[in-house]
Amino acid sequence: MRSLSIAATGMLAQQLNVEVISNNIANMNTTSFKRQRAEFQDLLYQNLRRVGAASSDAGTVSPSGVQVGVGVKTASIYRISEQGNLTGTENPLDVAINGNGYFKITLPSGDDAFTRAGTFQLSPTGQLVSADGYVVAPGITVPPTAIDVTINQSGEVLVKVDGQAALQNVGQLELNTFPNSSGLEAIGDNLFKETPSSGAATAGIPASAGFGAIMQGFLETSNVNPVSEITTLINAQRAYEMNSKVITTSDEMMRSITALR
Repeated sequence: MRSLSIAATGMLAQQLNVEVISNNIANMNTTSFKRQRAEFQDLLYQNLRRVGAASSDAGTVSPSGVQVGVGVKTASIYRISEQGNLTGTENPLDVAINGNGYFKITLPSGDDAFTRAGTFQLSPTGQLVSADGYVVAPGITVPPTAIDVTINQSGEVLVKVDGQAALQNVGQLELNTFPNSSGLEAIGDNLFKETPSSGAATAGIPASAGFGAIMQGFLETSNVNPVSEITTLINAQRAYEMNSKVITTSDEMMRSITALR
């Protein structure tokens, strides 16, 4: 009976759906986390009577045919890039992006990665680095004599040096956008890598056309909606139960056939 294998594909699909939902819920408090959604497609069809096949010698054709589906498959796990809320931290090195864009991070390997998590700190040499100590491109160094750091909406890093009245510009933060940000490859640690699907990065100045503004003293929260995720989880659970019921029913039908004398 096809229903056994069809229902099995349905159970596997809903199992994956629950795994995606659980990852969303687990990252509810992860800075700048973007929730994901599993998308599914129907599998191939078996043509018992092909659509449009001749049904008589008079030239009539089958208007709909007989096609039997064989189940469901995973099409993609789509990342939803909706803006998260901004929460104040009162930390001058915490920055959030209000709008489009990613910060570029230089990995120890020399490769570039991108992130929206602006939990920045200073290295022992005064360089602006990520929480893991990776340099924030293009490389900004705060002098040890600085007593205050200001980062404006345009990404200019200004410091107040002890004994000087005027603020000193020590660097410019840049943002990067992608034609398809959902095509970025997540590598963990709130980092993404460019892929052929995402397209090439376009660098620009924050608060300019097409780029978000920098908000100092804020962090972007996760865009996970717990109420929506719980609702989706319940729907996935019900779908899993219904597919398991199909297997149970198919098994009972087969037992009925084998019990015939």
